[in-house]
Amino acid sequence: MIYQYVACSESGEIVKGKLTAEKEESVSETLAYAGYRLINLRPYVPFMSSGKLTAGFFPIKPAEVNMLYRQLALLLESGVNIATALDLLQDQITNRTFKKIVSEVTADIRSGNQLSAAMSKYPEVFTPMSTRTLSIGEQTGGLETMLRQVADYNEKEIATRKGIKGAMTYPIIALVVCVGVVGVLMCFVLPAFAGLYGQLGAKLPKITEMMLSLSGILRHNYKMIFLVVFGIALFAMIYLRTEDGKFNMDKLILKVPLLGRVKHLNELARAARSISLLYTAGLPLTEIMPMVVQGCSNRVMAKALNEVHVEMLRGEGLSKPMSRNPMFLPMMVQMVKVGEETGSLDSSLQAVCSNYETEAQDKTKGLIAMIQPIMTIVIAGIVGIIALSMVSAMYSMYGQAF
Repeated sequence: MIYQYVACSESGEIVKGKLTAEKEESVSETLAYAGYRLINLRPYVPFMSSGKLTAGFFPIKPAEVNMLYRQLALLLESGVNIATALDLLQDQITNRTFKKIVSEVTADIRSGNQLSAAMSKYPEVFTPMSTRTLSIGEQTGGLETMLRQVADYNEKEIATRKGIKGAMTYPIIALVVCVGVVGVLMCFVLPAFAGLYGQLGAKLPKITEMMLSLSGILRHNYKMIFLVVFGIALFAMIYLRTEDGKFNMDKLILKVPLLGRVKHLNELARAARSISLLYTAGLPLTEIMPMVVQGCSNRVMAKALNEVHVEMLRGEGLSKPMSRNPMFLPMMVQMVKVGEETGSLDSSLQAVCSNYETEAQDKTKGLIAMIQPIMTIVIAGIVGIIALSMVSAMYSMYGQAF
């Protein structure tokens, strides 16, 4: 089996690579013999695997994975062994892709592997952070507790994503409707009136002349306009697939008024929640930080966390490097510092997470409440201008006739 690893040399240099081994312990021993300390290890998944292709037709919802975690915890507490519990749960799963994966996980467990090792073969379903946390639960005998904690963590992540998606859904729909309405009015309604105005030979108001000129430009150059828009969209898609494009897009999102603040708070809350969960499980910060970086959805925040990790390996702790990076807000820095000094870093980070999540939810609700009337006013204004140009022309012709 091929494993992907992140390791640290004696001089503090971070290295990444792949190794083929029968089990994780073999990779750790090989790296230790070469003078490297293992930081993160996970199975290597090719870009185009059969699992990914199957998942494309039958996507697995995060809620289904969370339900598996909670039901498995309940069955384990009842005294059922892991393999039998997974067999029972497998019969209840309706998603074909997920059912197949659970079946393969069960087979791995029966062949002698642990639950976390079996799940780690499917990182697109069971995240590396989740499997690493479950591994700690297996070692400490608290697997049921860790299963519930991972489910709680994932549910909060889902709620955060839904909040951001909810804030963006209405503006996107309103924008599409606005473009459609304006397109119909400019390309079909106004030209019909233009013929009438031309036959009557009336002098038109300036606003009507402007709208008719714009309508004519759109109708006579629609192919060129379409090609230009398509070219820009294609260039943007290609650019956004590059690392620089993704980084700059994430950077731009953080600078968008109101929405950027919500995204920033959610990213900080996610990082705080991840560190708290893994720290509670018993992992050292040197192993936690690479997993938090890997699970970060915003590349600007991932870069900031990675810089903190590098400086932390040099012995500067967690709060000190955070204080030098503007991505980490003062309250988080102060709470992390208090947590380091009192030995309650997990509790301090959980408090940070709760505070930022509450603030993000409040700002999201305010953003949604504000976007709806603004978009309504914008659409009404555009349609109103077009209607005004037609009505004013009618009044002008009526005045000239009498």
